[in-house]
Amino acid sequence: MLRGSWVRPQRSLAVLQRALATHALLVEKNCSSITPPYAQLIQNLDHVRRILNRPLTLSEKILYSHLVDPEKSLAGGGKIRGEAYLQLRPERVAMQDASAQMALLQFMSAGLPQCAVPTSIHCDHLIQASEGADVDLKFSPLNQLKYSLQRSIISNQEVFNFLESAARKYGIEFWGPGSGIIHQIVLENYAAPGMLMLGTDSHTPNAGGLGMLAIGVGGADAVDAMTGTPWELKAPQVVGIHLTGTLNGWSTTKDLILHLAGKLTVRGGTGRILEYFGPGVFNQSCTGLATIANMGAEVGATTSTFPYTPKMNAYLKATGRGPVAAAAAEAASRGFLSPDDAAEYDEIIEINLSEIEPTINGPFTPDLATPISKFGSFVKEQGWKDEFSAGLIGSCTNSSYEDMTRVADLARQAQAAGINTKVPFLCTPGSEQIRATMERDNVTSTLEGVGAVVLANACGPCIGQWKRDDKKDEENAILTSFNRNFKSRNDGNRLTMNFLASPTIVTAMAFSGKLSFNPMSDSLILPSGEPFKFSPPSGQDLPSNGFTAGELSYYPQPTPEPQPNVQVVIKNDSQRLELLEPFISHFGEGNTRGLELPSLKVLMRAVNDEGGDVNKAFDRDLDTSGTIPEIAKSFKARQQPWALVVDDNYGEGSAREHAALQPRFYGCALILARSFARIHETNLKKQGVLPLWFADKADYGRIGSGDIIETVGLAETIRGVPDASIKIKVTKLNGEVFEILTKHTMSSDQLKWLEAGSALNHIRSLMV
Repeated sequence: MLRGSWVRPQRSLAVLQRALATHALLVEKNCSSITPPYAQLIQNLDHVRRILNRPLTLSEKILYSHLVDPEKSLAGGGKIRGEAYLQLRPERVAMQDASAQMALLQFMSAGLPQCAVPTSIHCDHLIQASEGADVDLKFSPLNQLKYSLQRSIISNQEVFNFLESAARKYGIEFWGPGSGIIHQIVLENYAAPGMLMLGTDSHTPNAGGLGMLAIGVGGADAVDAMTGTPWELKAPQVVGIHLTGTLNGWSTTKDLILHLAGKLTVRGGTGRILEYFGPGVFNQSCTGLATIANMGAEVGATTSTFPYTPKMNAYLKATGRGPVAAAAAEAASRGFLSPDDAAEYDEIIEINLSEIEPTINGPFTPDLATPISKFGSFVKEQGWKDEFSAGLIGSCTNSSYEDMTRVADLARQAQAAGINTKVPFLCTPGSEQIRATMERDNVTSTLEGVGAVVLANACGPCIGQWKRDDKKDEENAILTSFNRNFKSRNDGNRLTMNFLASPTIVTAMAFSGKLSFNPMSDSLILPSGEPFKFSPPSGQDLPSNGFTAGELSYYPQPTPEPQPNVQVVIKNDSQRLELLEPFISHFGEGNTRGLELPSLKVLMRAVNDEGGDVNKAFDRDLDTSGTIPEIAKSFKARQQPWALVVDDNYGEGSAREHAALQPRFYGCALILARSFARIHETNLKKQGVLPLWFADKADYGRIGSGDIIETVGLAETIRGVPDASIKIKVTKLNGEVFEILTKHTMSSDQLKWLEAGSALNHIRSLMV
């Protein structure tokens, strides 16, 4: 099979060069920039222990050892979790291509010559899946004229040129299109036990599979770390998840987290770290733990982590990080990489792994969990057709070597029985390392032999980059090993029901094509009329012959030196990129209310239950309606600041900077919600939008579009008046006036961002 690699765009057009895959074993990496400074972290932790004088969870050890000023953040040892704001120094930043754009534009405006911490960019979100890796990356050496300008790369050429040139200018490691998915690459190359890392994607916690704290953030938060500015986090609560027993047969770590999602719901982890402990942890592979940590994002968790295990040590060595393994083992021997014996958790959840059975979650929400033994009857009760239209495996959640060898075992069983998949079966490798090792070990050929199509090393259908030509506007079901399944997410069709499962369950069911098929108990009927039943699959967590790197040109130079003379590429006529102008403070000229926000027009309640429509807003002054951006543009044109009133978990699934920047750009000053998704709430704060929570969620229905709302008490809050609170004065269209009480999570530093107009404005003022 022929593969491709990114060529830096000093040439007129970037192209993919293809060469026959080679299978050289991985060499040991230069680990100087990826080994945490354990001695310093342990010394910091000793200081923390003197302040708190109590046993610590693993999460606390990692967080508090990265504090800028323990005395200030821990405030003499009072109540910390869920209360205190921590000023932290992360060790690394990783950005995917969709969110890196805004993060880099913001970083550039700070005027620094290089990043303060090691940083990487990963081109994975903008590659569209369609017909397989070769066609998706649009190159064939047999027909250069036709395929030399690959579809996905040419359509995003200016973005990749911008990212690559910025990476060279500021000394950032650049992983080009086709190199793999950010989270798999981070796990293979950068993650280290005890590290604190930020990533501009909500599934950054995947790296927690190596016993670290990896936290998904918005681009502006990443800029904090990149500029050397302390990064602020409200100290999360810590939920202890005690694992006992052993996973058996068909059950996997994916089934564990699907089961847990059903218990916690999509909001059960908000403001909390999920910390797993107990004997059941030590039976799992490092990549299996990463699957659990990855999907912790679906319950709203800040991140997830695990104590250091021998299997983490083995994974580090297998991926060329022997020095990290040695240093981590030494730190673990000093108690740094595990919780103290008497550590207390805010909640403990007991899970016996021996009782976990394969689980299928969905549709349309990742917390609707159904054990496979009950799934057939669930489908029947809902009146759905007993069929599904595609099976998809891989993605950042489940594309490890262990996952792929387990599904290959099922494929070999099917081949021996003479059967192929009944539905389209798509496989997404997580990285070039996984793809090349799969190819060398005949995993790829085995899957293709039963009908699988192997896609490019990218996010693809998991995040909606799926050029699907069938089932348009038709109700249908798909089975995937992905992590999210909201409406329209995968193929743009809001009628597509995505059911989440383990790769092995998706694969086995693909040979049936029926949602009711349970491979644990059911048989398939062969053409001969004989029954065939799958045996529980087995796989390898690490390849017997070691990993192979694959195409070496995908791998960037470690810790590259900044090239200050490089010109960052932004086309003058670009429709996608633009240098940022600072936002103007809400408290500047034209606001006669001092440190209160100006009077705000309510644009809408979302979803707009006044009309029942999605993305429909009203301009009561002009008696017109339109999309939210259309009405927002109209408000901006007449200099009318505005607010949104929104429902629970606002911003769920959105780590994108654009989701906060767009309303701010059009004049939004306040968003009043029943509750916020963590990353999006922080994004709003960073851009100078005030996020407030209803103290009484029932007040949501008392405000409508066109009403005028005003803050009362914000000025006292900004000034730091003790016990200050913020109320909202509402003036209805009919003249009725009333006040409602709100809550907020703004720290003193975040209030400075609001006053300055944005966090970046505040950072810039400190650098002058």
